[in-house]
Amino acid sequence: MKRIKMVLEYDGSNYHGFQRQINAHTIQAQLESSINHLTGETVTVNAAGRTDAGVHALGQVIAFNTSARIPADKWTPALNSKLPDDIRILNSLEAAPDFHPQFDALKKSYVYLIYRQKSGASFYRKHALLNSENLDVAGMQRAARLLEGNHNFKAFCASGSSVKSFKRNVSLCRIINQEAWLKLEIEANGFLYNMIRIIMGTLLEVGRQRLTPEHILEILDSQDRNLAGSTVSPHGLYLKAVEYPEG
Repeated sequence: MKRIKMVLEYDGSNYHGFQRQINAHTIQAQLESSINHLTGETVTVNAAGRTDAGVHALGQVIAFNTSARIPADKWTPALNSKLPDDIRILNSLEAAPDFHPQFDALKKSYVYLIYRQKSGASFYRKHALLNSENLDVAGMQRAARLLEGNHNFKAFCASGSSVKSFKRNVSLCRIINQEAWLKLEIEANGFLYNMIRIIMGTLLEVGRQRLTPEHILEILDSQDRNLAGSTVSPHGLYLKAVEYPEG
């Protein structure tokens, strides 16, 4: 028995999130089914992040145990031959027997995309938030920086979370303005339920000048979800990368 670690990308548009669910099409179920078709084994795939329905990944990390005699690096082409085109394995290697992609992660980074033009909206509607409003981008950039650091992010967590602590260390939070696109780049040692989508919704309120950048600090201090912005669409969110101790 050996443990295989993989990095993969996927378009989450046609899936009900990563985690296996009864009577729902998910990334995990598709991966496990494709591995079964390849090897005949029934495996359980662990992931670095349980992305929600409609959320995409550029660098999701998974791991599973297998008795198959396929060399670790050959898993990439072998499994890709069984997967649909909206899921692609980028690389594969053998990991330590106790490696866990979620619990061993040091840091995760995400990107949220906003498409700013009306033309082209039909192409990007499932891969970005469509917003052509006249936004105060400079104010959004100042507000994003205020979220960096070690804070209690309870105000940016959706209800229903069972976490014991709402404290997270955000090492990077910035808004990049690139022609037709606004891009939120954020990385942290962990994220709360819908945290990034709520942050993006709050930054949009700053962009509309309904909140000042400094309101971000008041919202953090309040720990009140009602003071933060709305939870924006999942379609613009991408799990970009996961960092581990070995780099």
